[in-house]
Amino acid sequence: MNKSFFSVENLPRLLWGLALLTLPVTSFRWFPGLGESTLVRPLALYPLAFLLPLLLVQAWRKKISLHWAGAFVALGAFVLFTVFSASAGSLIDPVPMRGQTYDGRAIRALVTLFIGIAFFVSAVWMNKNEADLRFTARWIFAGLCLDLAWSGLQAVTFYTGLLDKEMVTHWQLAFSMRELVRTNRISGLAYEPAWLAGQIATTFFPFLFAAVLTKYRVTPLRWLEPALLILSTLVLLATYSRGGLFITVGTSGLMLLLFGRDVLHSMWTWFINGFRDGRFASLSLRIGILVILVGVIAGTFIFLGQKEFFRNMWESNADTLSEYLVDINAGARGAYSLAAMGAFEEYPLTGVGLGGSGFYIYQNLPDWSLTTVPEIARQLSPESRLYPNPKNLYARLLAETGLIGFVLFIAFQFNLLGETLSLFKRQEHWARFAAIAGVFAWVAVALYNFTQDSFTTPNIWLISGILVGLSAKSGDFALHENKEIS
Repeated sequence: MNKSFFSVENLPRLLWGLALLTLPVTSFRWFPGLGESTLVRPLALYPLAFLLPLLLVQAWRKKISLHWAGAFVALGAFVLFTVFSASAGSLIDPVPMRGQTYDGRAIRALVTLFIGIAFFVSAVWMNKNEADLRFTARWIFAGLCLDLAWSGLQAVTFYTGLLDKEMVTHWQLAFSMRELVRTNRISGLAYEPAWLAGQIATTFFPFLFAAVLTKYRVTPLRWLEPALLILSTLVLLATYSRGGLFITVGTSGLMLLLFGRDVLHSMWTWFINGFRDGRFASLSLRIGILVILVGVIAGTFIFLGQKEFFRNMWESNADTLSEYLVDINAGARGAYSLAAMGAFEEYPLTGVGLGGSGFYIYQNLPDWSLTTVPEIARQLSPESRLYPNPKNLYARLLAETGLIGFVLFIAFQFNLLGETLSLFKRQEHWARFAAIAGVFAWVAVALYNFTQDSFTTPNIWLISGILVGLSAKSGDFALHENKEIS
């Protein structure tokens, strides 16, 4: 790096790069004024807190231009209604629970929403063209490399005994809110394995998958993206996260069907032709590939089957859906989501107010969860201080913002998809790469939101913001091009 990289003009890019580099750290310990119950603490918020004011100041001084994206309108409509729903919720004013009041929860929820929007807006403004996209992707990969390195350190600690677990726990507690996972599941730099799997599925895998599928490389090392894809897959398996695995595998399969049919057709043609020519070398190669493929699939199931909660997915003898959820250790999550819908049924149009669903969960828990889910039994104890949450963003939106807020949020999401798909109009290699990564991330985030309910999580905003920024400038380019032709 030359000295000019650290100049005032390049300071926004430096801060943006630091935000992407620190993205994997989701529960940074050193945040002032936050209680122990606040688990979503992205370290990337620190550089972002300097980046956004700097961009606004530079724009005011006309040093840079900040473009307006159409997605801001849809997002603004949703935000305005959430503020209205929070105000309406204060009129309902539920009874305080475990030291929590509605006003406090509403303010906290609005703050988390605006933090998430800060990631989205920053991503829009910092990505205008191919050069910005390459810069962004490189720093995302740099953050992924740090995540993989720490995951590897955890794997060495868990499976080899070369490092003392207590010592590595102290290292991790120096920056994280949580010690190493006791069940020897890899969590990387995230708070828990499921969060790491969510990052891989919604942030890292989309770019890696698109790079391999389109053969577009953002770094000079052509082997880097395939290598990171393989390593990320191995770490994903080591998280034992069912949601993360199903989202990644399912979305990858869908993307292959939508955008990789030419690749699949050429692979199938090559495979079949090897049997037709009858040569021993060709036959041996293809039979060997089949054996390796079967071995990988069988080995994956054997590896995942080491954990009982994973093995129960295909070994359960449950007769009902609720019994199956309990058998696979998803009973508490399912019960919380169902209980949140009780608040929606009571206030279907406007909801109970942003942040207020927790006041209605315990009273609406399904009967089966009260006797069969130990986690819920512990949390219903008078000694517990836990404030419950729906564990599902869509259930939370319905409960807290009602049908109107939910529809506005879905409209915003489909606006994002439309902005992403518009990049296919650009007949350029980089635009196809970006569009495939964007669609992958959009589908993955849509599925991931069934398993989490926080607006602060950066990965539900980041790639969509990047694609909106690129498509906004792409639209300006297309309009200018049409004017020249006319």
